[in-house]
Amino acid sequence: MKPTLILLLLFPLFLHAAEPLPNLILMMGDDHGWEETGYNGHPHVKTPVLDEMAATGLRFDRFYSAHPSCSPTRASFLTGRHPNRMGTFAPGWSFRPEEITIAHVATTAGYRCGHFGKWHVGAVKKESPVSPLGMGFHECLSHDNFFELNPSLSRNGGSPEVFPGESSAILIDETIGFLEQAQRDGKPFLAVIWFGSPHEPYQGMPQDLALYDELPDKYPDKMVKLTSNETGGQTTRPLGDVLRERYAEITAMDRAIGTLRRHLAVSGLKDNTLLFYCGDNGTSPDGFRESPHRGMKGDFYEGGTRVPGLMEWPARFPKPITTPLRASTSDLLPTIAGLTGTPLPDRPLDGIDLMSLLLDGIPERPSPLCFWGYESRALAARNPESYLDTKLQEGTTPLVKVVDGIATRNFQNYRMPANVEADRGGSRSIIDGRYKLLVQDRSKGAAKGELFDLETDPGEETDLASQKPEVVEALSQKLRDWQDSVIRSLSGADYVN
Repeated sequence: MKPTLILLLLFPLFLHAAEPLPNLILMMGDDHGWEETGYNGHPHVKTPVLDEMAATGLRFDRFYSAHPSCSPTRASFLTGRHPNRMGTFAPGWSFRPEEITIAHVATTAGYRCGHFGKWHVGAVKKESPVSPLGMGFHECLSHDNFFELNPSLSRNGGSPEVFPGESSAILIDETIGFLEQAQRDGKPFLAVIWFGSPHEPYQGMPQDLALYDELPDKYPDKMVKLTSNETGGQTTRPLGDVLRERYAEITAMDRAIGTLRRHLAVSGLKDNTLLFYCGDNGTSPDGFRESPHRGMKGDFYEGGTRVPGLMEWPARFPKPITTPLRASTSDLLPTIAGLTGTPLPDRPLDGIDLMSLLLDGIPERPSPLCFWGYESRALAARNPESYLDTKLQEGTTPLVKVVDGIATRNFQNYRMPANVEADRGGSRSIIDGRYKLLVQDRSKGAAKGELFDLETDPGEETDLASQKPEVVEALSQKLRDWQDSVIRSLSGADYVN
């Protein structure tokens, strides 16, 4: 067993004897961008439950995914670390079995831990060392990637089973059963719910599609590319038709969250349950309409990483609060460790414990937020060694989208040498206070740095780099120092005792 994990397990639990530990439910939507909620002013999409959470709980107006794509963000959510530290560079890249997750941390404090829905940081089958069960969860109903209606899901790493119905409702029903058992056992719980919605291809229920019947006529001309539900390959369809189905998925997910909230209320769990929701990256191009932020999924502009962020916990936040504090998916593990009195993992973390800042109403993050899209395409030329047996990285749960002739997903991760200068390439950014420096490598010529004042220019329209060279220089050095730390982690140094 990992020495750090042994330390966690031996940590005395009596510290919280006087105050009951909070129950924890952490939810995340798939490709759900910041602007796609009613409370953020979307002109079409209906999210009455999320709107109510925003009106009565804690609303993050500046919440970020750690990366503008899904697998990397999910790795950060679980570990409190930037995904490049563990080689989770892009969708379909796994994390590593030496990582310590929120489930390990919560288990130390006596929690029952369950995962429900999309995993996408490794294969979910039981023999995989980076499955939910391999990474600290006690039970799971999970999928290697995304899913639509009637999903095929793996229970506790077993063979896939088809579950008839709307996928968000299925996950919530399963979660409620998990909560009920934990309540009967007198155990606090951690439930991680990662919805398959609203990732394409889109499939809506009739009652939800009917809410958006006017959209095909509103957007008749623009065409977008996405997966065909019929063939699993690429197709091109009118944006209005696509938006109708996408928003139907968001509304169904919202309704399922409402079912969970009602259960918490009637079961007496609501007051001391921390209920959290966020997206994993910005809106995908196939479902993008417009946004006050520049960019979308895959971009390191705000539109790629700015996502909805909501928390309800009546015992700690009895009145509605809107915070301008910049927070990230990497902050979840340190915050949970703080709430449960559990030591932090003995390795570099990129997240911070948010709770004292939130309770004290502190609006400014004490440390920068850094983002980095590692340039992984050149790895093949270096002939790296696979981190795990490739058989262990083969997925089993089918989905509609077919890639390379198969309807399942496989994963990859590699052992990396330390401190290769080329490893600092790729798009990257740092937000420190009001300023954001964004560096994007170009196919020809040197990397281009852009500087934005996010306080006065949240849409990133005006590049201030030439006007404030001293700010660019200072942020560039901070970003490079952080990259040095990440590259050291990527080499495996954090796992050496």
